[in-house]
Amino acid sequence: MEKYIQPFIDVCKKVFLEFVGCELAAERPCFAGKDTINEWDISSIIGLTGEARGAVVISMKKDLAVRITGILTGSDQHVSDDEVVDAVGEIVNIIAGNVKKDLEESFRLVISLPTIVQGKEHTIQWPNSQARIICIPFKIFEKEQFVLSVAIEAVKG
Repeated sequence: MEKYIQPFIDVCKKVFLEFVGCELAAERPCFAGKDTINEWDISSIIGLTGEARGAVVISMKKDLAVRITGILTGSDQHVSDDEVVDAVGEIVNIIAGNVKKDLEESFRLVISLPTIVQGKEHTIQWPNSQARIICIPFKIFEKEQFVLSVAIEAVKG
Protein backbone atom coordinates (compact mmCIF):
# COMPACT_ATOMS: atom_id res chain seq x y z
CA MET A 1 0.00 0.00 0.00
CA GLU A 2 2.86 2.38 0.77
CA LYS A 3 4.03 2.39 -2.85
CA TYR A 4 0.64 3.89 -3.80
CA ILE A 5 0.45 6.41 -0.94
CA GLN A 6 4.01 7.77 -1.01
CA PRO A 7 3.57 9.39 -4.45
CA PHE A 8 0.56 11.32 -3.08
CA ILE A 9 2.60 12.57 -0.13
CA ASP A 10 5.56 13.54 -2.30
CA VAL A 11 3.45 15.30 -4.94
CA CYS A 12 1.34 17.13 -2.35
CA LYS A 13 4.47 18.49 -0.66
CA LYS A 14 5.93 19.55 -4.03
CA VAL A 15 2.72 21.25 -5.21
CA PHE A 16 2.32 23.27 -2.01
CA LEU A 17 5.98 24.29 -2.03
CA GLU A 18 5.85 25.39 -5.70
CA PHE A 19 2.42 27.03 -5.79
CA VAL A 20 1.76 28.20 -2.22
CA GLY A 21 5.37 28.68 -1.16
CA CYS A 22 5.13 26.68 2.04
CA GLU A 23 6.39 23.38 3.32
CA LEU A 24 4.03 20.67 4.50
CA ALA A 25 4.56 18.10 7.22
CA ALA A 26 2.83 14.82 6.45
CA GLU A 27 1.42 13.10 9.50
CA ARG A 28 0.65 9.43 9.95
CA PRO A 29 -1.86 8.15 7.35
CA CYS A 30 -4.94 6.36 8.67
CA PHE A 31 -7.98 4.54 7.31
CA ALA A 32 -11.37 6.27 7.29
CA GLY A 33 -14.88 4.90 7.02
CA LYS A 34 -17.01 5.60 3.94
CA ASP A 35 -19.67 7.36 6.03
CA THR A 36 -17.29 9.35 8.20
CA ILE A 37 -18.57 12.84 8.94
CA ASN A 38 -15.67 15.24 8.82
CA GLU A 39 -14.95 18.61 10.38
CA TRP A 40 -13.98 20.12 7.01
CA ASP A 41 -15.85 22.97 5.26
CA ILE A 42 -14.72 22.33 1.69
CA SER A 43 -13.58 19.27 -0.24
CA SER A 44 -12.46 18.93 -3.83
CA ILE A 45 -12.81 15.51 -5.45
CA ILE A 46 -11.09 14.03 -8.51
CA GLY A 47 -12.40 10.69 -9.77
CA LEU A 48 -10.05 8.02 -11.10
CA THR A 49 -11.02 5.50 -13.79
CA GLY A 50 -9.17 3.15 -16.13
CA GLU A 51 -7.18 0.18 -14.89
CA ALA A 52 -7.91 1.37 -11.36
CA ARG A 53 -10.82 3.31 -9.96
CA GLY A 54 -11.36 5.52 -6.99
CA ALA A 55 -10.92 9.14 -5.97
CA VAL A 56 -8.51 11.71 -4.60
CA VAL A 57 -9.99 14.27 -2.22
CA ILE A 58 -8.46 17.31 -0.53
CA SER A 59 -10.44 18.65 2.45
CA MET A 60 -9.91 21.69 4.67
CA LYS A 61 -11.53 24.40 6.77
CA LYS A 62 -12.81 27.44 4.90
CA ASP A 63 -10.37 29.82 6.64
CA LEU A 64 -7.43 27.77 5.37
CA ALA A 65 -8.92 27.58 1.87
CA VAL A 66 -9.33 31.38 1.84
CA ARG A 67 -5.75 31.88 3.05
CA ILE A 68 -4.34 29.56 0.38
CA THR A 69 -6.49 31.21 -2.30
CA GLY A 70 -5.22 34.64 -1.23
CA ILE A 71 -1.63 33.45 -1.65
CA LEU A 72 -2.37 31.92 -5.06
CA THR A 73 -4.22 34.98 -6.37
CA GLY A 74 -2.19 37.65 -4.60
CA SER A 75 -5.39 39.18 -3.20
CA ASP A 76 -5.49 38.35 0.51
CA GLN A 77 -8.18 40.83 1.50
CA HIS A 78 -10.99 40.18 -0.97
CA VAL A 79 -11.23 36.54 -1.94
CA SER A 80 -14.61 35.44 -3.33
CA ASP A 81 -16.23 32.06 -2.78
CA ASP A 82 -15.83 31.34 -6.50
CA GLU A 83 -12.08 31.97 -6.26
CA VAL A 84 -11.84 29.61 -3.27
CA VAL A 85 -13.73 26.87 -5.13
CA ASP A 86 -11.51 27.33 -8.20
CA ALA A 87 -8.29 27.34 -6.16
CA VAL A 88 -9.10 24.22 -4.13
CA GLY A 89 -10.26 22.46 -7.30
CA GLU A 90 -7.08 23.39 -9.13
CA ILE A 91 -4.86 22.18 -6.27
CA VAL A 92 -6.41 18.70 -6.26
CA ASN A 93 -6.33 18.68 -10.07
CA ILE A 94 -2.57 19.37 -10.07
CA ILE A 95 -1.96 16.76 -7.36
CA ALA A 96 -4.00 14.07 -9.15
CA GLY A 97 -2.41 14.88 -12.52
CA ASN A 98 1.11 14.57 -11.14
CA VAL A 99 0.35 11.39 -9.18
CA LYS A 100 -1.21 9.90 -12.31
CA LYS A 101 2.22 10.13 -13.97
CA ASP A 102 3.86 8.39 -10.98
CA LEU A 103 1.29 5.57 -10.91
CA GLU A 104 1.33 4.86 -14.64
CA GLU A 105 3.88 2.09 -14.09
CA SER A 106 1.10 0.23 -12.26
CA PHE A 107 -2.13 1.54 -13.84
CA ARG A 108 -3.31 3.49 -16.84
CA LEU A 109 -5.61 6.09 -15.31
CA VAL A 110 -8.04 8.76 -16.44
CA ILE A 111 -8.82 11.60 -14.04
CA SER A 112 -12.07 13.55 -13.94
CA LEU A 113 -12.61 17.26 -13.53
CA PRO A 114 -12.74 18.39 -9.89
CA THR A 115 -16.05 18.40 -8.04
CA ILE A 116 -16.44 20.63 -4.98
CA VAL A 117 -18.47 19.80 -1.87
CA GLN A 118 -19.01 22.55 0.70
CA GLY A 119 -20.70 22.81 4.06
CA LYS A 120 -19.95 21.98 7.66
CA GLU A 121 -19.62 18.26 8.39
CA HIS A 122 -20.24 17.20 4.80
CA THR A 123 -19.68 13.62 3.67
CA ILE A 124 -18.08 12.31 0.48
CA GLN A 125 -19.83 9.78 -1.73
CA TRP A 126 -16.94 7.49 -2.69
CA PRO A 127 -17.09 5.89 -6.17
CA ASN A 128 -16.64 2.28 -5.06
CA SER A 129 -17.48 0.24 -2.02
CA GLN A 130 -14.45 -2.08 -1.85
CA ALA A 131 -11.51 0.34 -1.83
CA ARG A 132 -10.19 1.45 1.54
CA ILE A 133 -9.98 5.18 2.15
CA ILE A 134 -6.58 6.35 3.31
CA CYS A 135 -6.43 9.80 4.89
CA ILE A 136 -3.12 11.63 4.92
CA PRO A 137 -3.18 14.62 7.29
CA PHE A 138 -0.83 17.48 6.52
CA LYS A 139 0.27 20.33 8.76
CA ILE A 140 0.56 23.70 7.03
CA PHE A 141 1.46 27.16 8.37
CA GLU A 142 2.67 25.48 11.59
CA LYS A 143 -0.75 25.05 13.26
CA GLU A 144 -3.31 24.43 10.51
CA GLN A 145 -4.21 21.11 8.93
CA PHE A 146 -5.85 19.65 5.86
CA VAL A 147 -6.36 16.07 4.69
CA LEU A 148 -5.67 14.35 1.40
CA SER A 149 -7.85 11.24 1.16
CA VAL A 150 -7.22 8.52 -1.40
CA ALA A 151 -9.27 5.46 -2.33
CA ILE A 152 -7.85 3.46 -5.22
CA GLU A 153 -8.60 -0.08 -6.32
CA ALA A 154 -7.33 -2.08 -9.29
CA VAL A 155 -10.04 -3.04 -11.75
CA LYS A 156 -10.15 -6.81 -12.19
CA GLY A 157 -9.90 -7.76 -15.82
